[in-house]
Amino acid sequence: MKPALIGRELPEIEELLPPGEPAYRARQVYEAAYRSRVPDWNSVTTLSKSLREHLARHTDFGWPEVSQQFSSTDGTHRYLFSLNDGRTVETVFMPEERRDTLCISTQVGCPVDCKFCLTALMGLERNLTAGEIVGQVLAAAARHSLDPASRQMNVVMMGQGEPLLNLDNVLKATRILCDERGVGMSERRITLSTSGIVNRMEALGRAEVRPKLAISLNASHEEQRREIMPITRKWHLRHLLAACRAYPLRSWERLTFEYVLLGGVNDTDADAHRVVKLLGQLRCKVNLIALNPGPGIPFETPADERVAGFQEIVQRVIPCFVRKPRGRDIYAACGQLKRMAEGDLLAIAPAP
Repeated sequence: MKPALIGRELPEIEELLPPGEPAYRARQVYEAAYRSRVPDWNSVTTLSKSLREHLARHTDFGWPEVSQQFSSTDGTHRYLFSLNDGRTVETVFMPEERRDTLCISTQVGCPVDCKFCLTALMGLERNLTAGEIVGQVLAAAARHSLDPASRQMNVVMMGQGEPLLNLDNVLKATRILCDERGVGMSERRITLSTSGIVNRMEALGRAEVRPKLAISLNASHEEQRREIMPITRKWHLRHLLAACRAYPLRSWERLTFEYVLLGGVNDTDADAHRVVKLLGQLRCKVNLIALNPGPGIPFETPADERVAGFQEIVQRVIPCFVRKPRGRDIYAACGQLKRMAEGDLLAIAPAP
């Protein structure tokens, strides 16, 4: 298998060039791949034809291929991208009035086993490379004419996988996305969501270029969290909160806590008061997510009134928002990504 271009930083691109080529050729390749977001070697027109042919013989460009695309009634698009080894991974595009958001994956599957998430049913197949992470952004941005220089574009690492268990590749991808000579995004526009891998949170905080941090809380006390998020058996809630208190927030930054509301499980007023007690001293905000249902998930979505009641209690002390579900009809909403193809969707679609 030939090495891929996408995912390489500038010094690594220099290694792809044949002997005798000037150093500026590597910069031309880098900027064409990431800033101009060209899809193949033939499109790198700043290079001679003979050099393009040489690079094509020895190097794959590295964009993922669209295996399937699903479009929601609310404008959301879910992509099933094929990787070089035949595996597939999901990316979701969510357009809004003033911004666009890409939800990307960092692993094929996920090892964390959260009981309310369809991705957990896959288990972990492998980590994605930095190129496979960046490639999702490039391919989706090209299909929808997205450009962070002209319109707000967000990237959330909330698709398949636990990003902190693939931290080296996630940070490398972030550097490329945030390089002004590369994709040109701001760190303020990239968010990483973790189930709470405490030692990796510390490593993330030391990175010079890093995404914002979101933590999947989803419970108001230790026993409850252990039931729905088995990762808590290793990384206890008290350890997670200590890591949050120690996390080096930038001057403009807040921690985000995500809380999936499960009907009759973690959505009571008492739960809301406990959440306030847990998080009240942190510089943070809370995003509430009413469970997005899926086959094999043994929980129910709470009523809108229950969601509103929970929010009302929390927001007395902490900024608290309800995340609007997007793409539920194509299994593109939070917690629904499970590499579903067209036949799978037809099989589980509700009867008319």
